[in-house]
Amino acid sequence: MEAGLLVPSSPSSSSLSSPPPVILTQDELKKIAAYKAVEYVESGMVLGLGTGSTAKHAVDRIGELLRQGKLKNIVGIPTSKKTHEQAVSLGIPLSDLDSYPVVDLAIDGADEVDPCLNLVKGRGGSLLREKMVEGACKKFIVIVDESKMVEYVGGSGLAMPVEIIPFCWKFTASRLKKLFEDSGCVAKLRTFGEKDEPFVTDNGNYIVDLYFKKSIGDLKAASDAILQLAGVVEHGMFIDMATTVIVAGELGITVKNKK
Repeated sequence: MEAGLLVPSSPSSSSLSSPPPVILTQDELKKIAAYKAVEYVESGMVLGLGTGSTAKHAVDRIGELLRQGKLKNIVGIPTSKKTHEQAVSLGIPLSDLDSYPVVDLAIDGADEVDPCLNLVKGRGGSLLREKMVEGACKKFIVIVDESKMVEYVGGSGLAMPVEIIPFCWKFTASRLKKLFEDSGCVAKLRTFGEKDEPFVTDNGNYIVDLYFKKSIGDLKAASDAILQLAGVVEHGMFIDMATTVIVAGELGITVKNKK
């Protein structure tokens, strides 16, 4: 069973015994965090619409408030083709960074959040467009359940993605691995399906997932080293970008603001 939020039920007048607590699933926790984030949205805003299971709840909520007339004159800038399709189905007006180079607010999930609110994103494959949109926003609200909180970037033992061009991808992957040998780095091409076909991003690129056994140290130095490699397009470390992180967990909602 997934870790959940214990919610006491109302006492029953017909029985002295306490009813069992309601256990919320991880997805329900994500929904709670997403709805809290949408409270920051105001009419007339240009919004960055994130990608992934948590951000989906936020986009659904924005669409619902538009239908109800509680939000008006919203312009959404989607961070993936999937989010674009979702927003269109909900009737959210859309545009792009060419027309709106400054975004008022972006809401998105994250795969990891460290104590300084640095993030790992892109396990869904949309890191490049996410970073473009969220790097252009005045406020960036991140929504997660508490399982995403880590002591350091890479601390979950799961992937830190790097988007690369397909040309000579093995060469690029080997260079990425070599950069972080001291951290026990393993580099794997992301694949899907029974035939292990390479995963292709919305931009026509591949993703190499990096796995670390220990901290990679200075994140800005690591970022610079990755981006200096020819063949690398972007990486999934979102350093010093989040302004607010909303965490749903066993004790309810925690809001962490950038210092």
